[in-house]
Amino acid sequence: MYTGRFAPSPTGPLHAGSLVAALASWLDARAANGRWLIRIEDVDTARCNASAAERILAQLAACGLVSDAPPLRQSTRGARYQQALDALLAQGLAYPCGCTRRDIDAALAARGLTHQRHGERPYPGTCREGLHGKPARAWRFQTERYVSNWPETHEQQARAASFLIEQATLHWHDRRLGCQQQNVPQAVGDFLLRRADGLWAYQLAVVVDDADQGVTDVVRGEDLADNTPRQLLLQAALGLPAPRYLHTPLVRAADGEKLSKQHGAPALDLGDPLVALCAAAGVLGLPAPPAAAPLADALAFWVGAWRATYNRAP
Repeated sequence: MYTGRFAPSPTGPLHAGSLVAALASWLDARAANGRWLIRIEDVDTARCNASAAERILAQLAACGLVSDAPPLRQSTRGARYQQALDALLAQGLAYPCGCTRRDIDAALAARGLTHQRHGERPYPGTCREGLHGKPARAWRFQTERYVSNWPETHEQQARAASFLIEQATLHWHDRRLGCQQQNVPQAVGDFLLRRADGLWAYQLAVVVDDADQGVTDVVRGEDLADNTPRQLLLQAALGLPAPRYLHTPLVRAADGEKLSKQHGAPALDLGDPLVALCAAAGVLGLPAPPAAAPLADALAFWVGAWRATYNRAP
């Protein structure tokens, strides 16, 4: 059965960009006659708060977007994430890291590389063979080793399923963006599973949560598309099913930056929820509903439009 999800971080209220992702994921689920879930991604307890989570749920409800099950909260799932990390450790696919951000920048600089603003900081593998007397600060996934030793049996499974690795480059398909690829060792290196502050990294938490919730389709903003290869690798390493992925257009501010809470995006104005939803539907390339249509009718109209646009069978 189709299961989709919307997974906001409760660091503040929804804004116009997050409503686009919420509406798209809801429409995809309804177009497939499937379930739609809300997951509160509050693993970063220092930045997230319960009042913001409740406000987000109220905003979604005002727009007619209500979860088909009680929301899952990442802050309650530490033991489950530890199980996943232990499984990777048992396979030799995770290791402790003692590097600070300054250490990583220095190692990259020695290779003639500099960290670009908003860009990844590819981990150079300093602690891959040991901590060299440094205390463990974080835990990382053995990307280089896993990709380089990708066995034929895995390749055959991936060829028929969700991705393929050729010459260290992972290839996968996005339902909107089409064929995608990334050389994961080169682009991100051995990525974090647990951070130096003790918090669980996004990549591990989202993979475990999607599997445990039975998520079959992930619909989210295209700024998260480059996370997909890391998640596909973790899913394969943990023996978890890989969802299908669809990455939606972004709402951008006047300066071209992605609209986000980090860049001061204003809270969503829900004086008239239908106005906000019409704007979100427009970003998704969906037509305006019939004039004076009530909220429920407008949502039903967009379900049909979404199904026609993305060939989602009823």
